[in-house]
Amino acid sequence: MEHGFVKVAAVTPDIRVADVEFNAAQICRAVKRASKEGAKVIVLPELCLSGYSCGDLFLQNSLLVSCREQLSKIAEFTREIDALVFVGLPFEREGKLFNVAAALCGGRILAFVPKTYIPSHGEFYEARHFTPGNREIAWVDSEGEEIPFGTRILFQAREMKELVIGCEICEDLWVPQPPCVFAAMAGCGSSGESVRFQRDRWKGRLQRAAGEVRQRKTSCGLCLYQCGGGGVHAGSGVWRT
Repeated sequence: MEHGFVKVAAVTPDIRVADVEFNAAQICRAVKRASKEGAKVIVLPELCLSGYSCGDLFLQNSLLVSCREQLSKIAEFTREIDALVFVGLPFEREGKLFNVAAALCGGRILAFVPKTYIPSHGEFYEARHFTPGNREIAWVDSEGEEIPFGTRILFQAREMKELVIGCEICEDLWVPQPPCVFAAMAGCGSSGESVRFQRDRWKGRLQRAAGEVRQRKTSCGLCLYQCGGGGVHAGSGVWRT
């Protein structure tokens, strides 16, 4: 941090659908590279630990357990990384499945931020698998530690008190009252955005996204926007393009 500025990074690792161990290794490699280049806030794509297009594999316990195990390893990896890192993954809580971003820093899982608006239109059928996240904070157990879970969570840097960061996931950006609005009202100055797009619709959606990001900047000051790339979304089936 210098003169009140901080370097941020939107990182897209090359992943394989449902190959969680491979994806975790790619995520760690990407985080390490971004950190070496000075990034202090690193945002990875939605569901990047599993891949977005796992389909009904999201309902397999083995996949969910593997995601939690590999997330713990990624968290430990951040012990030597001077950055706040957001990683997307499917997360089971009280018998329900959530699409979340895990905030990692200093070897710890700081919080889980769930997606609240679950799309079920066009090529998107997330409502088949995922439950809308809660706004108010709940607590979940992660390896014996109680971790906050909810959308109304902000992250403040100890060395730079004015750096306050919120997080939201994809569809949450498009709605009239996205989480970043409430975050801004609570003092948030920047928002991390993890998203994915289907390839044949990228151009129109990216144009729309650019307009939305410009609009969000007026409320949050900065929007760090992450678009998932190769391997994150594999069309309508469970395979890698």
